[in-house]
Amino acid sequence: MALFSVARNLRRLRKDERGAVSITMGIMMVPLVGFLALGFEVSNWYMITRSMQNAADAATLAAAINNGANYDVEARAVATQYGFTNGVNNVTIGVSNTATCPSTGNKTCYSVTITGYTPLLMSQIVGFQGAGNINGQLQKQLGALAVAQPAQQSQPLCLLALASSGTNPALNTNGAPTGNMNGCDSMSNTGASCSGHNLGLDISFAAGSNPNCGNKQVHNDPITDPYRSQISTNISNLPANPCGSYPQETHQGNHYTVAPSNQLSGSYSWSGNQFFCGDQLLTADVTINTPTGYAVMIIENGQLDLNGFTFKTASGSALTIVFTGSSCCSYIHAPTDNTNGNTGVLDIAAPDKNSTSPWKGMAIVQDPNLTSGLDVSAAGNSPTWDITGLIYMPHASITLKGAIDKSTNGNQCVVLVADNFQISGNGGILKTDIGGCPAAGLTMPTATIPGTTKLVL
Repeated sequence: MALFSVARNLRRLRKDERGAVSITMGIMMVPLVGFLALGFEVSNWYMITRSMQNAADAATLAAAINNGANYDVEARAVATQYGFTNGVNNVTIGVSNTATCPSTGNKTCYSVTITGYTPLLMSQIVGFQGAGNINGQLQKQLGALAVAQPAQQSQPLCLLALASSGTNPALNTNGAPTGNMNGCDSMSNTGASCSGHNLGLDISFAAGSNPNCGNKQVHNDPITDPYRSQISTNISNLPANPCGSYPQETHQGNHYTVAPSNQLSGSYSWSGNQFFCGDQLLTADVTINTPTGYAVMIIENGQLDLNGFTFKTASGSALTIVFTGSSCCSYIHAPTDNTNGNTGVLDIAAPDKNSTSPWKGMAIVQDPNLTSGLDVSAAGNSPTWDITGLIYMPHASITLKGAIDKSTNGNQCVVLVADNFQISGNGGILKTDIGGCPAAGLTMPTATIPGTTKLVL
C-alpha cells in the first residue's frame, strides 16, 4: 500500500507544471538584466556625448565671438563651465580658427573638438573592447565637434588692385557692356568705378568711392599684398642668375628677331628651375612636360612672345613663369603676342596642392622689385589667357579685354593681383569653384564683411 502511494505521488509530481514560469524567468533573468544594463550603459554614452556637444557648441560660439588672439583660451574656459576641462579626467579640447566653413570651403571658421573616455561596464560581456585602456580599465571614447563662423566673414577675392602707384580708381571700367566676372568678389585699395555696368561682380570692396560696381558695394580698409613676402623669398632663393648683367633685346617695334637659342617650338621636358635670358619667341606651338611634377620658367629681362602660337602645359604637368631682372633699358617683363592677328594662347596650370614646389598655386609672377616694363594692354585677348592659379603683377596696369578661362588641364581657379585694372570690351574671368583654388594650391586673398556669429556644424 505504501509502495502504491509513492508511485501515485511520483506520477502526480511529473504532471504538475506549477512553478515552471518561475524557473524559466529565473533562467532568463540573467541575460535580461544584462541587456537592460547594456541599454543603460549605451544611454549613458549618449548623455555624456550630448553634454560634450552642448559644451562644444557653446565654446565654439565663444571663440567666434571673441575673434581675437585669445579665442582658444575663451573657448576652453567656456567648456570648463560645462564640466569639461582640457587635460583633466582624460579630456582633450582642440580649438582652431582655421576650420573649413561648410558653406564656402574657406578655412576661416572656428571649431572646437572635445574628446574623452568613460569606463566600460556590461558592454564587455558582449565582447566590446572600447578604444582605450586607462589604468587597466577598458574605456569607450566619446567626442563632439562644433564649427561656427565669426561675425566678420572673410570673402575670397579673385581680383585685387593694390594701387601702390596711387591710381584712383584702381578698378575702372570704360565701355564694358559685356564684361563679366561671373560673381567673383573684387577689392580696390583706392576707389572703384563701373560706368553703367556692374561687371557681374558679387561684392565690390573698395577703400574709396565705389559706385555701381558689383551687386553690393562694401567699404574696406586697404589690403596688404598677401603674396609679396613669399614671392620675394622664392626669388631670393633662386640660383645665381646665369644671364649676366644686361641681356640685350633685339626687338624693333612689333617686328623683331631673337637669337635661335631664344626661339621656342615643339615639346620640352623641364624639371626645376629653367633660366631664359632676354626675349623668348615662339616659332611654333609649345608643350611643356614636367616629369618630376613641376618646373619654373625664369625669364631674365625679357618677354614671352607667343607670336600667334600656343604655349601650354601638358596633362599632369605644372609650370610657374617668373619675370625678373632689371627695371632699366625698356625691357618688357610680361607675356605678349606681337602678331597682327593676336591669336596666341597661354594655357598653363600652376603647381597644385599636392606639389612640393615653393611656387604652389602661382602661374605667372612678376618680380615685385620691378617697376617698369610690366603693363599688359590686352589681357585675355592678346594673347588669350587660359590659366589655373595666381597671376601676380603687383606694379602693373592690366587692361582686361578678353575672358580669362581655366587652363585645359588645371583646376577652376584664377586670381589676379595688379596695381590697377582697366576693364573694357568683354573683359572678365571665369567663376572660381569653392574648391578650385584650394585644389590648385592657392590661398585666395580675402576681404571681410559684417555677419552673424552662428553655428554651421
